[in-house]
Amino acid sequence: MAEDLDEDIEDAEGEDAEGGEKKRDIKKLALFAGLPALVVILGGVAAALFFLGGDDDAHLAEGEAADEHGEADDQAHLAQMDENPIILDLPEMLVNIDGGDGRTTYLKLNLAVQVSDEAMAEVLDARMPLILNQYQTFLRELRLEDLSGSAGTHRLRLELLRRINIALAPSRVDAVLIEDMLIQ
Repeated sequence: MAEDLDEDIEDAEGEDAEGGEKKRDIKKLALFAGLPALVVILGGVAAALFFLGGDDDAHLAEGEAADEHGEADDQAHLAQMDENPIILDLPEMLVNIDGGDGRTTYLKLNLAVQVSDEAMAEVLDARMPLILNQYQTFLRELRLEDLSGSAGTHRLRLELLRRINIALAPSRVDAVLIEDMLIQ
């Protein structure tokens, strides 16, 4: 009889041990499979909210309308510019730039601007000190590598156009033309 009790106790302990192992296995499975799945789902929801926010659609539609209006203005501006371009010369500029090897290198520029009306000549004359200040400050920071090749010349022309339009705002210049560029 004592033996039967010992066997029953061992059987009961064995069942508890097996049941406990099953409970632990389920917890481990839930932890290792469920947690990463939860993280992926929450990440997807966060990404969807970030990229597909409702207010962005309204701003996007406004931006597209503004772009269409800007394109129409640019087309009209280009048509007018092609009809009668007016070229105005700017004063010759001579600045020293960084040659890269410690030597002073000089950049001599003869520039002209293309405008669509003759009234811009008066605006240019009135604001010439501002324009030259913008240009001198920018040109002195250039390095010799910045001016190499046609891409360097194109970037220079675009930057000069941007700076003159800042100095002339709200008036506007259509193009900056490099008539002569000498690097010595």
